[in-house]
Amino acid sequence: MTGRERVLAMEAGRPVDSLPCLAITMQFAAARIGAPYQEYATDYRTLVEGQVRVAEEFDLDYVNSMSDPCVEAADLGAEVVFYPDAVPSMIESNSLLADPAALDRLELPDPLRPGSRMKNRLDAIALSQRRVGGTKLVEGWVEGPTAEAADLRGINTLMTDFHDRPDFVRRLFEFVVEMELRFAQAQVDAGAEQIGIGDAAASLAGPRPWANLIGPFEQRLVDGIHAMGVPARLHICGDTRRILEGMGRLGCELVDLDFLSPMTEGRAAMGPEQTLLGNLDPVRVLQDGTPESVYAAVGECHRQAGRRYIVGAGCEVTRDTPPDNFHALVRYAREHT
Repeated sequence: MTGRERVLAMEAGRPVDSLPCLAITMQFAAARIGAPYQEYATDYRTLVEGQVRVAEEFDLDYVNSMSDPCVEAADLGAEVVFYPDAVPSMIESNSLLADPAALDRLELPDPLRPGSRMKNRLDAIALSQRRVGGTKLVEGWVEGPTAEAADLRGINTLMTDFHDRPDFVRRLFEFVVEMELRFAQAQVDAGAEQIGIGDAAASLAGPRPWANLIGPFEQRLVDGIHAMGVPARLHICGDTRRILEGMGRLGCELVDLDFLSPMTEGRAAMGPEQTLLGNLDPVRVLQDGTPESVYAAVGECHRQAGRRYIVGAGCEVTRDTPPDNFHALVRYAREHT
């Protein structure tokens, strides 16, 4: 099977020749080709070169198009700081929506606008298809409602908004989901075969905001992606134990679990047919371990997850992960079904 076939088969519950591996690499990929991270994040050609190099060298089953969570916010006019060799970041003290009234003045960005960060991602997807299409799955990426709202409003302010301004949060989520669905459709049009949803801040909000606000809007996003004819992958960093059941009800083809969320609890909450990915600690296990301990740790994750399992770390593979450890991660995948 090709990597693309392997991923799609596992997500659909069909037999595979080996476990797929969809480890997230960004800083690792940039370092592998000797590129400054600022260049990786802003030049689609560098990003694709890094992704293809890692996918081919380590036998991953896909290439990804994400570089940082600031893409959409930047195209809305938010202040983003770029560093020579680190991930771009937002300036929370100068949030675009520090004044809630500013939401009424926001206009949906055009993903096709030349020179925009969204267009850079679309170009990365199109180039990835030309480079590895048909052999590796080409994955697009959008921010989830909580993560994007946190970028625009500030994470600390948003957390209090759930209690103090729920109607404002609802209107902000409406805007975000509409924007992300437009962006997702543009990525599918460019050649994305799966859309990942990164909603890291959702793990901080708790079960009540999840039930009342986050979950329903994530559901809209997932349903919209499915209407485009492609699978959805959900990635929420951190401890998601309080919302695991809700995550499983969204109907995503793939749900990532960070190392803070036990695989056994994820499987129990989401049932036997949910495909799960994870959940190795990317630092203490994958980066700081040995090939033997990494291999054993993946085996334990597989045992806990059962047959509907895709190999990967709980979050991004770190820049300093030893290549031999990464090879051990993928070797387990190739040697097991």
